Amino acid sequence: MMSVDILDCRKIRQHTVLGGLTMKSHKTSSRHHRVALLTLSALALGVSSQAHAQDAAPSDDSDEIIVTAQKRAQSALDVGITLAVADQEVLEARRVEVVTDLVSFTPNVSVKDNVPGLVPVITIRGVGLNDFSATNNPSAGVYVDEVSLSSLALMNFDFFDIERLEVLKGPQGTLYGRTATAGALNIVTARPTFDRLSGKLGGSWGNYQAKDIQAMVNVPVSETLALRFAGKGIFQDKGYYFNQRLNRDIGRREVFLGRAQALWEPSDKVEVLLKVEGQRSRSELGSGEFLGAFPTPTLPAGVSCPGAPQCSDFFGYTDTDGNPFRGNWSVSPDYAVNQVNTTARIQADLGFATLTSVTGYIKFDRVWSADTDGGPLPQLDFVTDDRVKQFSQELRLSRDTELVNWLVGAFYSKDHVETSYSGNLSALFNTTTFTSSDQRSKSAAVFANGEWSIADTLKFITGVRYTSERRTNIGGTTDLVSLAPGSALTGAPLGSPPIPIAVSNAKITDKNWSWKLGLNWKPSARVLIYASATQGIKSGGFFAGVATNSGQLIPYRPEKLIAYEVGVKGRAPSAGLSYGMSAFYYDYNDVQTFIRDFVGGLPISRLGNVNSAEIYGLDADLTLSPAVFDGLTLNAGLGLLHSKLSSFASSGGNVPAGNRLPDAPNLSFNVGASYEFSVTENVSARFAIDGRYQSSAFKDALNDPIIETKGYWVWDVRASILQDGDWDFSIWGKNLGDKRYVTQGVNQTVLGSGFRVYGAPRTYGISATKSF
Repeated sequence: MMSVDILDCRKIRQHTVLGGLTMKSHKTSSRHHRVALLTLSALALGVSSQAHAQDAAPSDDSDEIIVTAQKRAQSALDVGITLAVADQEVLEARRVEVVTDLVSFTPNVSVKDNVPGLVPVITIRGVGLNDFSATNNPSAGVYVDEVSLSSLALMNFDFFDIERLEVLKGPQGTLYGRTATAGALNIVTARPTFDRLSGKLGGSWGNYQAKDIQAMVNVPVSETLALRFAGKGIFQDKGYYFNQRLNRDIGRREVFLGRAQALWEPSDKVEVLLKVEGQRSRSELGSGEFLGAFPTPTLPAGVSCPGAPQCSDFFGYTDTDGNPFRGNWSVSPDYAVNQVNTTARIQADLGFATLTSVTGYIKFDRVWSADTDGGPLPQLDFVTDDRVKQFSQELRLSRDTELVNWLVGAFYSKDHVETSYSGNLSALFNTTTFTSSDQRSKSAAVFANGEWSIADTLKFITGVRYTSERRTNIGGTTDLVSLAPGSALTGAPLGSPPIPIAVSNAKITDKNWSWKLGLNWKPSARVLIYASATQGIKSGGFFAGVATNSGQLIPYRPEKLIAYEVGVKGRAPSAGLSYGMSAFYYDYNDVQTFIRDFVGGLPISRLGNVNSAEIYGLDADLTLSPAVFDGLTLNAGLGLLHSKLSSFASSGGNVPAGNRLPDAPNLSFNVGASYEFSVTENVSARFAIDGRYQSSAFKDALNDPIIETKGYWVWDVRASILQDGDWDFSIWGKNLGDKRYVTQGVNQTVLGSGFRVYGAPRTYGISATKSF
């Protein structure tokens, strides 16, 4: 299996490394793994030799991509990491607007919303976090201008005025810390510049009465001070979803985002960058498609229960219209967010080394509702209130010498997350509940990284990080016994005081080491062959969802992953070629994943640990701009993935070894083509089509077929006319075939119901941008 990373540009601008096959650790298959590794190595050497020969001809390297994946500016061809990069041109052309759009340009990456439009979770090479709580940290570290986002609640944002996105595959625990067992998403916003007064104004109009407007202005105030202001407004007056209970569409959006930055360079040795950004949303969320548990007299032939919308819940409700975006949901769709971020980055040349300080503060709150029974009655309805305060500080010293490029640093973070769920269970249990979690975390780390020059073409990579983290949690679930004659949940009569049914008041402390060893060999200036072994660790924590027994709130353990990887990537500009391929093997222990728990007498899905897992696979990408077809660019990416969980205990008994990890399709594939040609001397036109395929994937560790995602293709198209550096006008369509595909699901049919979340339907529109 392979994966192709496709980035549509007029020139080769992507340096994504392809993932690879790997070997299993079992002795019985070690021979096959050695053969696979040798085959990959031979292929890598063959490709690099061909590219080396092509490099003999002089060519222009003006399109070389510079990344900060290792916290310093480097060519992507100097970074021994499987890396996908999308710059501003790609992001705008492909309308990469939210985190879930990442899948459009890199394979072996899955992003799903836990509820429609909310709580996106990133899974890279099968490693992800199958959770929804604001108290949890993502397994794929997400960094915005070098500031880590500590909570899943902070993942919901829209991209605007972005310089580039970098997706780093594999554990990044030495430089990116406690939440990077899967990899990292590095988001770099566009900075102020000193060159000239400039700006951009753009907007788009689409179906579902969707509109957005973006603006940016860059102001060089003096030779030492520059300012940049950017903003975006999103207005969608019609939602994808129709709530028959409200008799109107839902999913409307009103979002305002803004960012102000000041860059001050008082001398050639000091740089200060200050940033303030905010988000305000008064929008609506969709809801999942109902699925039922019990057969009905009118059940269509070939439909089995539980699991189909045509099956009923305990009250006889069914959903027979066949439209996953239409239902009878009993919660308010309203969704409100307020967020303010501040960042200060200071860099100073001290002579013996460069000092970098990054300080970040985030304040965030939101209120939203979820209808987890998917029907018209308040059986399992919840209103959620999340509040996050986060402070972080990182200090780094670095220097490049002939012998070693070294970096040492220290990191500190403090975050306070409060989350609560007001539950309306009146139809099912004749009561209401309140669930809360008050979590405080402190994390401190020291780290070091070195690239040692063994020879002119060979570097030895070393990295180590020590992290100490303390986390406390106070919370639990309480039956409010609020309705007559009394609660069916606890059996208490009306008039009884609230009854705690699950309580947590605990503290955990994690102390761990992360490390990396690697070799980078550059047989030519445009080819890199690399190998690495890396250990990443994600801290333990507390399940913060609704629980029916205190035993369901015991802390889950830290997870540890050791990754082995070999790869090759390179460029042959004279042939219009950019390529990459890597093979990987993961030894994964104490996997944090959702399991089904009946400890309290009622089923819940909660975060727990599975003893171990094995993952191996391949990443590959190719970009080709053949000289014989001027203006044509072809892209392809392939991801192959095998994952296997060890045996584990669940509510139904022991689950034997062999289940696949959640959100880990065996095959993912990206393919695309664009063609650009001149219309006049200054005006050109561009046509592009991109497709992505994902094979079937499960949504939980039980590999429940009721909520399985079947394989699917999604196609996007666009046509543009543009004057480079001045204006452009585009017509675009996303999910042009209107494919209906499942992104998430919850099976609670023991309580009569469940739901499935679907990807967005077909959208289309026009956009225009004017630069000055």
